[in-house]
Amino acid sequence: MKWIHSTSGSVILMIALSMSVSFQAVAATGYQERADRFLNLVNAGYQAMVRVESEAQWQAVTDVRPEHDAAAETAGKARAAFVGNPALIREAKALLEHRKQLKPVTVRQLERVLLNAAEGPMTNPQLVAERIAAETQQSSALNSFVFRLNGQTITANDMDNSLQTNRDLAVRQAVWEASKQSGPALKPGLVRLRELRNGVARELGHSNYFALQVASYDMTTEEMVRLQDDFMRELRPLYLQLHTWVKYELAKRYGQPVPKRIPAHWINNRWSQNWTGLIEAANLDDRFKDRSPEWIVKTAEQFYTGLGYPKLPESFWKLSDLYPVKPGETRKKNTHASCWHIDLDTDIRSLMSVEANTQWFETAHHELGHGYYFMAYSRPEVTPLLRTGANPAFHEAMGELIALACGQVPYLKAVGVLPADAQVDPIAFLLNDALAGSVPFIFWSSGVMTHWEADIYAHNLSPDQWNARWWQYVRDFQGVEPPAARGEDYCDAATKTHINDTPCYYYSYAVATVLKFQFHEYIARNILKQPTQSCNYANRREVGDFLRKIMEQGANEDWRKVLREATGESLSTRAMAEYFKPLMAWLQKQNQGRPIGWE
Repeated sequence: MKWIHSTSGSVILMIALSMSVSFQAVAATGYQERADRFLNLVNAGYQAMVRVESEAQWQAVTDVRPEHDAAAETAGKARAAFVGNPALIREAKALLEHRKQLKPVTVRQLERVLLNAAEGPMTNPQLVAERIAAETQQSSALNSFVFRLNGQTITANDMDNSLQTNRDLAVRQAVWEASKQSGPALKPGLVRLRELRNGVARELGHSNYFALQVASYDMTTEEMVRLQDDFMRELRPLYLQLHTWVKYELAKRYGQPVPKRIPAHWINNRWSQNWTGLIEAANLDDRFKDRSPEWIVKTAEQFYTGLGYPKLPESFWKLSDLYPVKPGETRKKNTHASCWHIDLDTDIRSLMSVEANTQWFETAHHELGHGYYFMAYSRPEVTPLLRTGANPAFHEAMGELIALACGQVPYLKAVGVLPADAQVDPIAFLLNDALAGSVPFIFWSSGVMTHWEADIYAHNLSPDQWNARWWQYVRDFQGVEPPAARGEDYCDAATKTHINDTPCYYYSYAVATVLKFQFHEYIARNILKQPTQSCNYANRREVGDFLRKIMEQGANEDWRKVLREATGESLSTRAMAEYFKPLMAWLQKQNQGRPIGWE
């Protein structure tokens, strides 16, 4: 705690003094030289502030205590005091007025300065302080919430495992309803945060917080929502076929009439975002019974070292929090998997709760994708300001790409999950690919999440309509409905982690889902020369070279250019639709004579 106070204070003082001298010294020099000097100072201060804040936040999410919350709040205020400094904002704006005289990478850094400043603009320090305090309180409430079922504590993993295995609809509904208990507790904080987040965004000219977030893509709110609608329109024929097939299968499983819309508790995921555990021929959980959680993470690391990447730093293994809290421990931690770039350099950590099953096998491969992305662009050619993905979706796309690759049959055989002579049903695995991590997810992320948060932040939807609007979108976009009425005394959206701590972000997951198929198709066809539905990345360094060229650039180049140079095409669902073309033909045969969809 003392270290956070003293270090952050001295860094801010040092940077502020240096800036005041620097601005006077460069007044008469060329704009590029002036920008270089300015950015040298900003990059040094930014990296220092990120390290201080990330360390404090890490403690707050891995060991939820009031003192850790207080330290995170203090560190957040210190970071905002630097990145939102009015002097930085003025100088960045002044230099951008002469962008034609600056290098493109300089312009990108200056624009990043302003995007960072918009998260904590010290043009209104009271507003920023209130926002940081509210964010800290919301995070603490989220991370420390205790779910209960029949009077007993139940963890997130317990709920997920129960939904995966239990076929008693009464039990499933009880578990599903228990998973929504946190919503009412989190809603008041989310209502307050909507006001504060929009307030900070408007300080630097963004109309609302959603608009601020999509600015990372150089897009407007309307453009981003339209892009998500395009994804759904293009993939809707496939989704309707999947939805129809699934509801007939689930009705058979549970001995119920076929519904128009699928009851939410029939689906194994608490939010119906991924439809896992439906394809028994592709269910590999029994293949992990004799594996340890440590084996899961080490195997994920070996995937990347086989592509020619170095081993993870020793500090990763010492400082990460990879496994569930042990029974009997009182420590509480966030249960949402994540990977952290603590110092924008070599301190990389992951927060997970790994158990030996298929879900965590894929999740570990995904999360380490973030870690290797961090490592790739942590080099002198990429300044701290630009040590991030080409856009936010690129980071997620790398993780999702590897999650897709690690689930393909040749790779599963290579690592011993499947026997070398195993005979598998290719349609079953393709169907599982579609359901467990791709097609329904688009209609969740592009549809429900994007539209609901756009309504909240951009259109100022009244809180007394939040739950009704949420379920309207679930019904309309997903064809899913709750098992019983969900009034405004609930706030089911708030039960989703990122609604609270990473708002206006789920369109990035949707873009990432589309991107992963574009990257995967290029790798399979042009590097591996193997079928896209059944290929093996293991120990193919050419694949690592391809991915490294994308990752090592960080945000030095416009994301559209990076994508075109890597794959030869712009953002498109074409590769995704092509991947599932054999499945589409199979589904159409299976669904002959059935009413398609739910309208």
